[in-house]
Amino acid sequence: MSDQVISRMVQAATPVGTRPGYMPGFGNDFETEALPGALPQGRNSPQKCNYGLYGEQLSGTAFTAPSHQNERTWCYRIRPSVRHASRFEKIAMPYWQSAPNIDPDVISLGQYRWSPVPHSQGSLNWITGMRTMTTAGDVNTQTGMASHIYLVTTSMVDEYFYSADSELLVVPQEGRLRFYTELGIIDLEPKEIAVIPRGLVYRVELIEGPARGFVCENYGQKFELPGRGPIGANCLANRRDFKTPVAAFEDRDAPSTVTVKWCGQFHRSHIDHSPLDVVAWHGNYAPVKYDLRDYCPVGAVLFDHPDPSIFTVLTAPSGVPGTANIDFVLFRERWGVAENTFRPPWFHKNVMSELMGNIYGKYDAKPEGFVPGGMSLHNMMLPHGPDRDAFERASNAELHPEKLDNTMSFMFETRFPQHLTHFAAREAPLQDDYVDCWSSLEKKFDGTTGIKQ
Repeated sequence: MSDQVISRMVQAATPVGTRPGYMPGFGNDFETEALPGALPQGRNSPQKCNYGLYGEQLSGTAFTAPSHQNERTWCYRIRPSVRHASRFEKIAMPYWQSAPNIDPDVISLGQYRWSPVPHSQGSLNWITGMRTMTTAGDVNTQTGMASHIYLVTTSMVDEYFYSADSELLVVPQEGRLRFYTELGIIDLEPKEIAVIPRGLVYRVELIEGPARGFVCENYGQKFELPGRGPIGANCLANRRDFKTPVAAFEDRDAPSTVTVKWCGQFHRSHIDHSPLDVVAWHGNYAPVKYDLRDYCPVGAVLFDHPDPSIFTVLTAPSGVPGTANIDFVLFRERWGVAENTFRPPWFHKNVMSELMGNIYGKYDAKPEGFVPGGMSLHNMMLPHGPDRDAFERASNAELHPEKLDNTMSFMFETRFPQHLTHFAAREAPLQDDYVDCWSSLEKKFDGTTGIKQ
């Protein structure tokens, strides 16, 4: 942390037994204070709060949501958040798009792959460096999602942001970022992810750059851990490995801006102070980070290849049981041991739309062309699978326990079709020859002989 930030940041003491600045758990009811006695005890809204603070509730769900889904946080802050915005002016963010975004000149029906979007020579921060690749659903009806690439070359200075539309799942691929939020500070680097809740104000500082990564903008119900079913209580992503920041606040007067994304449009307001002024808080609606190296995959230990859903880290449910608004799926290092089995992902088409990104290494079904920082899209009901070389290797390999090493890719999967933006179709480095990777698959059928299994 820079000397400048230390001089104007006050952070709670580190809880015993946790890493510095974080509290463990996913969906927990936390309490944390940066000044002793700032957090009221036994009540939420005392007649007078200590230190002259204002009590304010931030609700992430409807007041009457079922108790196991209800999310809210009580904040004790220097100014109420109504002071953190004045009159708004609409501003243009042409590269940050929202659904529905159907360009009549763009064909979204197809199998697509992109090389990494190159870094800009200009100055781009978290807001101006966002590049939307696909959109799905409708931001106005709070269904679906958007996928983005972020390119960050500079920090936000006296500039703050929040999305009223969505929560953001952030997946770094290069560089390191620091998120200063109303509820605390999160440092983020490759092999980690963070979830920033809808309505939470923050700014982003570049620690090491340039930075590039992926963002899933979730318009629908919040991300949660998937139901494990017969897997039981352990493995996959465990609750204790998620980290929520302790309270930290700024008491700083300086001309500042607050930008709000609301119904797909951007609005800016000018204020004379920092809005990151929450001195204490308690509740279960908060930002969180997770180290993907803590993810414990499970798989087949005798034969056959399970559905990729078995690698789900987080899921955002829809109104249809078992059919997600979004699944965040991770393909990381693991062992392959299945006997008499085609081990890579098989050929398939399904009702879900699959957008993949490569964090590092090689993906077993596409060892060439799908490079770190790159993306691919296989839309709903479009067939896809391994290329010819991957198929031949997997079909003829001598099967013994094999470690898939140095690999980490992910998938943003949604029940909605994903539509390409103009940027994805015309400006991003689209690999026009990607669909040809299947053209050399041979006809192997021989009706005169059979193969005994």
